Amino acid sequence: MSLFKKKAPKYSAPPVPPSPVEDLQNHQSNCVDNNNGAQKSQLVFHCQQAQGSPLGLISGFSNVKELYQKIAECYDFAPEDILFCTLNTHKVDMKKLLGGQIGLEDFIFAHRKGRPKEIEIVKTEDALGLTITDNGAGYAFIKRIKEGSIVARIPHIEVGDHIERLNEENMVGKRHYEVAKLLKDIPKGTTFTIRLVEPLKSGFGSIGPKSGSARSSKKQNYGSGKETLRFKANGQATIENEHDEKSQAGIDKINSLLESFMGINDTELATQMWDLADKKINSMQLAEAIDNSDLQEFGFTDEFIIELWGVITDIRSGRL
Repeated sequence: MSLFKKKAPKYSAPPVPPSPVEDLQNHQSNCVDNNNGAQKSQLVFHCQQAQGSPLGLISGFSNVKELYQKIAECYDFAPEDILFCTLNTHKVDMKKLLGGQIGLEDFIFAHRKGRPKEIEIVKTEDALGLTITDNGAGYAFIKRIKEGSIVARIPHIEVGDHIERLNEENMVGKRHYEVAKLLKDIPKGTTFTIRLVEPLKSGFGSIGPKSGSARSSKKQNYGSGKETLRFKANGQATIENEHDEKSQAGIDKINSLLESFMGINDTELATQMWDLADKKINSMQLAEAIDNSDLQEFGFTDEFIIELWGVITDIRSGRL
């Protein structure tokens, strides 16, 4: 799957609290894989655990699951312990969520599993007010909570919480749209139990490259790269330039459409739709392209396709 973008804000580290000095150079060298081909070994990314950890260097991955595996190997924990990653910030900031792409100079923060919690909810309205996304490795989690909604009135539910179980049904391994549909299909007036796992919360320290590290002889500008490493659905990784401003505006509008129709947020999916629409001249050609791609499994309605084509033509003509 695609993994990488450019034009992320420059990474700015928070103040560093006093912490024991570690042999950082040795730690970094243990986290770099130079046995996965020339291109992979050249692409090295800075990484830390979001709750605080020494700096690590990660390389030799070609999709999200492999990235999680490399991070887990670097810090000696199970890859299933990672809920999601953010770019250039240790905070649970869904605008900085690692999706289908990473800028070549982005700084990766891994958010690990924290406290589980079970909450009983009465569905008093048709919509719960949740936008769901997933980490690309089997965990769906809350990306946005609509103000004034049922969920917004429950203080224990927060953005970033992984949806682990609905009543007795395990959600691990399901895509975001599957979880969103299950939530939507719960009848109004029903009482159900949702089990969530929040990101690990702790004091943050040891952030950013140390002044004495081997790579700190020149200034690091995190998130300022002009190229991106993209992971394709066929498992191939390629270095490409970012979409132009018009294309990015189209992708953002498609993502908003996905949220309003399906309650999901997926930049990679929106990007794939935008790319499929290239050189198409009407909605029927777009629908055929979607039906002949791996997107057919979503079962998009005719109404959605028409709205999608409207967004694409509006962007192309400059009306949006």
